[in-house]
Amino acid sequence: MLSKILLVDDEENILSGYRRNLRGHFEVHTAEGGKNGLEKIKNDGPFGVVVSDFKMPEMNGNQFLSQVRDLNPDTVRIMLTGYADLPTTINAVNEGNIFRLLTKPCSGEKLIENLNEGIKQYRLITAEKELLQKTLKGTIKVLIDILSSVNSAAFSRVSRFQKFIPSISSLLNITNKWEIEVAVLLSQIGLVTMPSEMLEKKYSGETLPDEQEALFNSHPVVGKALIENIPRLERIADAVYYQFHSFTPKTKDDEKIKHGEALPLVSRILKVLNSFDTYVTAGNSREEAFNKLKEIEYEFDPNILIALEASIAGVYEDLKLFSQKIEAVDIGVVTATDIKDKNGQVLVRMGAEITQMLKMKLLNYAKLGHIEEEIKILK
Repeated sequence: MLSKILLVDDEENILSGYRRNLRGHFEVHTAEGGKNGLEKIKNDGPFGVVVSDFKMPEMNGNQFLSQVRDLNPDTVRIMLTGYADLPTTINAVNEGNIFRLLTKPCSGEKLIENLNEGIKQYRLITAEKELLQKTLKGTIKVLIDILSSVNSAAFSRVSRFQKFIPSISSLLNITNKWEIEVAVLLSQIGLVTMPSEMLEKKYSGETLPDEQEALFNSHPVVGKALIENIPRLERIADAVYYQFHSFTPKTKDDEKIKHGEALPLVSRILKVLNSFDTYVTAGNSREEAFNKLKEIEYEFDPNILIALEASIAGVYEDLKLFSQKIEAVDIGVVTATDIKDKNGQVLVRMGAEITQMLKMKLLNYAKLGHIEEEIKILK
């Protein structure tokens, strides 16, 4: 199979020359200008190598290749430039935007030679990444298999957590879902060292003796110690470690501990899911369990509480969570929370669609200072 490359220039006759001279050596794709090049990458990528001219209108080669790196970090980037542009294009090398800098005129043989070097580099990068991913997946699978066989109660909790991750990730517009999924899978790994009878009592809502409660609460420390020995999982180890930390400190001593948005996002998600699952397994319905979370809502990231509530209510399909001023809210969006007046009376229920009449009502309340001017919506 021929290697897939993309060549970008603002002159069609140059692109035609590329197609003519490189056909048979590579799978050649071309684009006129940086903007079209980015569209080509989004629609037809990834490419092993991208070659760009430096001097192009609207977006020069350095700007274009910088965006290529953001879209596809593994793609090898080569720039073609005239001698007059050398001082500027050297910056591209220093900034790490490119693999090779070629000066014009560049012979067909030299271009093919550098393209082949770029393809070799791309294959090295992707092969290493594939090996790493397979190694990580295999390691994680072993750990989860151990958890499921040694402590089925802990593994069951993980399975319950997983049901909420797609909807919460979607609502919060989280792109790095792999990290969240792995952190959730490994969140209870520290429980492998603990008696299953103790966990059964904990998950059934029984009050544990103080020493057993302390032992249970130490499992994130054990989990971190196990996970941080695996290369590239350091961030996940931290997320597991902080999963019991409150979003808002209750005392001055708590203020010294990491809290709020300084906590990893995954930790904040796990904090909500841990508490919610504890209430559910103790015999509460999902709605009752969520109401109990609301009674101590200062402990949780408010956006994750909203996402969980929307997930429970089943109103998350293809929606994202936003904070928006009432005057800017579009007709037809869905409310993410109950909207209450200053006395706590519910004016609009969560999951309600904003109509023209309802928006006018909210605007009037906001003008009079009876409600906050910004509301949470699902859009």
